[in-house]
This record gives sequence, structure tokens and C-alpha cells, in this order.
Amino acid sequence: MAFESDSPLDTLWKEYGRVFADFDDLTLARWLAQTLGQLEGKAWRLSHPLVGAYRLAAQIGNDRSIWHKRMATPPVAYAESPCCRAPFLPLLTRDVRESGLICQHCSETLVPFDEIPADLRGEIESWAQQYEPIHAVAHWDDRQRKRVGGNYDSAFENAAQQAEKLLIVAGKNLAPKLLNHYAAAIWEDQDECLEVRPEDVAL
Repeated sequence: MAFESDSPLDTLWKEYGRVFADFDDLTLARWLAQTLGQLEGKAWRLSHPLVGAYRLAAQIGNDRSIWHKRMATPPVAYAESPCCRAPFLPLLTRDVRESGLICQHCSETLVPFDEIPADLRGEIESWAQQYEPIHAVAHWDDRQRKRVGGNYDSAFENAAQQAEKLLIVAGKNLAPKLLNHYAAAIWEDQDECLEVRPEDVAL
């Protein structure tokens, strides 16, 4: 979760994060480790409040190199991330074919796409391939919009409805299967470009 922009939402998240910025390193490390224990064994929505709080704290922890200092021991089920040595907590997004699974501590690629376990990679790739042209409708240029005549609004709405269905597939089918390989997993449950909100994605 990056908060570099000055959008109202990002400004709000920066405000939320101040509580963790006020923690000393030991308190922050213990909070992170304890919360990982609560996350363990489940596939979580990206929009879940506990996940949002954890990601805020994790970003600050990464800035302070909390996990390098070994001030608290994470639950044993979590492997060490190769990117930043934090506990292994992957995020599944629609961009998985390009970005792989994303680290929730440093926001870098945690698992490159071709290193996703083979028993899942094909299913995830098929899902992402279906999603790409649907998401692309939100970014059509004027030439592409003219191809549908005056029906772009209808095409946009149809794409949003299809995106909702595919996000449900991610939450119901794909993310839970990641738990066969990782202690916990997070999945993206919204598409801002298509105006699909988490509340539109009912499992």
C-alpha cells in the first residue's frame, strides 16, 4: 500500500498510519508478530480493516528494518521473504502475470509468476488472462470507444459486472488454494478503474 500521492484517500491513510509511527521499534515488532498470528491460516480481502492496519504497520516496519533487527519472532508457519526478509505474506492481484505475488511489507514482487507453485500457476494464469481484456475497457481510447458506437457506458457496466464475478473467483477459489503453500494470503477485492468496490464483491 503506497501512500506517496496527495489524493484525499492517501492523505487519510497517512493519518491512520501515524498511530504506528508513534510505536517504538519493540512495540511495533510485537504488534506485527501478534497480528500475523491472527492472519495465519486464512485468505483475506485486501479491504479488510485488519489487513489495512497490518499493511500500514508493515510499511513503517519496513522503513525501520524491523524484521532485520529480529526484535520479535513471527509465527513459525511464516517463511522468510527473499525480497526484504519479512514474514512471507503474498497479495494476489489482477496483474499477477506481470507482477507475480506482491509482498505486503516492501511492495516488491514476492513470488515471480513463473515461481508460483505449478499446481496453481495454470489456474491463476487462466483467470488473469480472462481479467485483462475486461479491465482494459476502463482504459479504452477514443478510437476503441467509437467502435461500440454510443454504447460505451453499457460496455463499461458490463465489464464491471464481469470483473465482480472474476474477483469472486479469486476470493472463493484461487486465494484459498494459496494456503496450501503459504501461511496466509491476501487477494485484491476491488477494481477502482471499473468502479468495482469491495462491497460489490459478495462471496
